Amino acid sequence: MRTARRYVAIGSALSVTLNIIDGASGPDGRNVKTPDRVKAHVERLREEIRRHEHLYYVLDQPEITDAEFDALMKELKELEAEHPELATPDSPTRRVGGKPREGFVKVKHSSPMLSLDNALNEGELRDFDRRVADLLANEPYRYVAELKLDGLSLAVHYRDGVLEQAITRGDGEVGEEVTENARTIHSLPLRVEDRLPGFEVRGEALMNKRAFARLNEEREAQELSRFANPRNAAAGALRALEPWVTASRKLDYQPYFLLVDGRMHLDSQWESLDALQKMGFHVNRNRKLCGGIEDVLEFCQQWESRRDTLAYEIDGVVVKVDSVAQQARLGWTAKAPRWAIAFKFPARQEETDVENIEVQVGRTGALTPVAHLSPVSIGGVTVTRATLHNEDEIKRLGLHIGDRVLVERSGDVIPKVVRVVKEGQHRREFHMPSRCPVCGGDVVREPGEVAWRCINTNCPARLKESVRHFASRGVMDIDGMGDVLVDQLVDRGLVKNVADVYELRVEDLEGLERMGEKSAKKVWTNIQSSRQRPLPRVLNGLGIPFVGERTAQILAETFGSLDEIAGADAERLQEAEEVGPKVADSILHFFHERHNRELVERLRAAGLVFRHDIKPKTGGKLAGLTFVLTGTLPAMTREEAAEKIEAAGGKVTGSVSKKTNYVVAGAEAGSKLAKAEKLGIPVLDEAGLLDMLK
Repeated sequence: MRTARRYVAIGSALSVTLNIIDGASGPDGRNVKTPDRVKAHVERLREEIRRHEHLYYVLDQPEITDAEFDALMKELKELEAEHPELATPDSPTRRVGGKPREGFVKVKHSSPMLSLDNALNEGELRDFDRRVADLLANEPYRYVAELKLDGLSLAVHYRDGVLEQAITRGDGEVGEEVTENARTIHSLPLRVEDRLPGFEVRGEALMNKRAFARLNEEREAQELSRFANPRNAAAGALRALEPWVTASRKLDYQPYFLLVDGRMHLDSQWESLDALQKMGFHVNRNRKLCGGIEDVLEFCQQWESRRDTLAYEIDGVVVKVDSVAQQARLGWTAKAPRWAIAFKFPARQEETDVENIEVQVGRTGALTPVAHLSPVSIGGVTVTRATLHNEDEIKRLGLHIGDRVLVERSGDVIPKVVRVVKEGQHRREFHMPSRCPVCGGDVVREPGEVAWRCINTNCPARLKESVRHFASRGVMDIDGMGDVLVDQLVDRGLVKNVADVYELRVEDLEGLERMGEKSAKKVWTNIQSSRQRPLPRVLNGLGIPFVGERTAQILAETFGSLDEIAGADAERLQEAEEVGPKVADSILHFFHERHNRELVERLRAAGLVFRHDIKPKTGGKLAGLTFVLTGTLPAMTREEAAEKIEAAGGKVTGSVSKKTNYVVAGAEAGSKLAKAEKLGIPVLDEAGLLDMLK
């Protein structure tokens, strides 16, 4: 709050600002304003309020008290109420209020909002630098190092200088419009003095530590559950249906990209940050233009030791090649730019006691042991549970119930037990159950597998997890179908497999707890909308073991239809990038199972999308050529070699077939090399590959 800070008083200057343009006195001695003067006065009020918002929320240099600021805002609200024709979309009064909405509209981004690859240590950061140097043929380059803010990505569009639309990251291709909620963020300008007719700003919406602590105190007083961390609280605020909820969370917005028509507008990242700051955005001041990787490492080490001094959470440093022209030459992989990387700080660790171990059943039937811990704060987050992964991991740790353990938390990853610190005085050995803890069915552990699995396909735990996964964001994205609703649908027999979701009626939903007519119609509408989700989402939603978001996208782009994937043999499946024997066998097993084929046909009948447009890849020295990598290369990792091949337009697959053009073999190459020789496929060493790339 402003009252918690020191201010520079301006005394009577405030009243001068308010009254300087008043008109002549009326019969009762009060000033009477003409319409033109009212309009001029409203504009001056808005400019004054914008100036004070910028001073307080961006520069942290307030000049007036809360009471004085509130007086300015109150007068502006009253004047706009008396003269509604003077209200404008960029008025400071638009930051608060607003009617609750029914839901969020899906909006396609101007260009993909890709995630970043991670570097977890100095060696991986130096590997990134080496890849950049190689791809740029050792021409000079610089980096921009920025703090990695632990918030929620938000794209904000401006038209003629006025905030027009705000969109969450979503799945990177399509996000949700949250414009009215974004307007409540005081550090996000509603109007920008800039000559660009239209531009886009991408950045991070976040909640600082003080606002987060205050929010949790308020929730505790209201007997509500606490938020786990500031990022979750910020994400919930941006997706709240009532804008006043967002306003109450006191979010901040810090930008990092300036785009026009989905592309970088200026010649360098550093210029973009400077331009955004001059436009009035709250650009993070803790950034550095680095002449090389040594400068980057120094910046990372500095902020790793100082992270707790900041008013907000960070979990690393983002490193970007500064030149936009060089960024374009470096290009992108399917999921991340090659010109940027996120250096992640080491995970935080604390000691605590294991009070108990319970077993959870996932959507594939896997039984996962979870440790119940004595509550412990790790990096400001209270941790009470940690995954133990599987029976072998418990044996490796030598863990018993009652032991004292070291627990690690890293970003949004579920906390995990690192090691036993001290054996408990009354420790008890844990045994995996011989029957499913949910349905009582048989559990088996297949040869070569680490997980025990419930084999009952009708197990309620498997079904609930399958439906939750199917409806989740990033999959079929059925807003409103959360844990409580899924539990009721399964427990009441309304949903016996995921295809039943598309046979639900509004009346079915209305009969459930906490579901009125309005909520039921909204969920039903979201179910209908999900029929249009693209094939990669559908494929991910089927729950095929080892086929997640990335693999589903690759399969869809390789085969073009669900029927082609279902009909492919193991060799054909392995022609897709990153699909090896294990993934191929899992796909084959899934589609050979009768119940799964029946599920697919029901989803087809429900009208889900089963086809995907395959975009032909063109350009590059290796365009149209397919490579397989095997063995250990002398100077590059296989991942680096694959990046070079893909950057030149080639394709890298996981297995050798008649469609393979070249096999790149290093030391200790195995069966892939033997198969290439048998099929007569040309074999290259690393030097031969580099010659092709010249």
